[in-house]
Amino acid sequence: MIDPTDPRSPSRQIADDLRNDIHSGALEPGARLPSERELVERYGTSAQTARQAVSLLKTEGLVVGMPGRGVFVRERPPVLRVGSDRYARWRRDQGKAPLQAEVEELGLKWRQEVTELAEVPAPEWVAKWYDLAPETPVFVRRRRFWIDDHPSQLADSYYRLDLVTGTRIMEERTGPGGGYRVLEELGYPLTRVREEIALRMPTPDEVRALRLEPGTPVAELHRVSFSNDKPIELLQGILAGDRYVFCYEMPVTD
Repeated sequence: MIDPTDPRSPSRQIADDLRNDIHSGALEPGARLPSERELVERYGTSAQTARQAVSLLKTEGLVVGMPGRGVFVRERPPVLRVGSDRYARWRRDQGKAPLQAEVEELGLKWRQEVTELAEVPAPEWVAKWYDLAPETPVFVRRRRFWIDDHPSQLADSYYRLDLVTGTRIMEERTGPGGGYRVLEELGYPLTRVREEIALRMPTPDEVRALRLEPGTPVAELHRVSFSNDKPIELLQGILAGDRYVFCYEMPVTD
């Protein structure tokens, strides 16, 4: 029942109760929420208040509505822990790109879909890192990564034309080890990686491409890969916020 002395609104009280059931496992992924009528009977409130409570959970991305069937606890796709050793050379020596090796180590399926290979004007942040004039042409590889049949990441890699023209990076298949292996064969071993990650809500295009449920944020990753002090690849990644856990371990210096 609703507690009239509680400062929370009735809809918030109902939403908090249901959320606790979801987090505790009393309502497991895929479980059907009580119907609107059942919530009205359980809490002694109006149908509108029950609908508002469920709407709050939908906004948070905890539940999804299925027309004609009801509202269900959202089933979570596989979560990938992204570690600080994902760029280690031994991973590329397996003949796999970093993400592929990491995913398959977890017993999950990985595939990539190349959506565009093209010369494009350099975005502002790309031009800055490559020390190019604004909108200087660069080469981009646009891809979508899938984990266990869930689209999980959009990835756009930008390269200087003078570095990759005539190489496999400009082809759909770069060969074993991915783009990093090609760059190392060109004499540019990967020596350092810089990453910036910002969390935000997705654009409509990102929602469609990653099949995101309402309320799901994305992580926007800007990665700069260096060979010594020379940037050799710039990547913008859009990662589905419910499918990744970022885990980093690093030494502490004096």
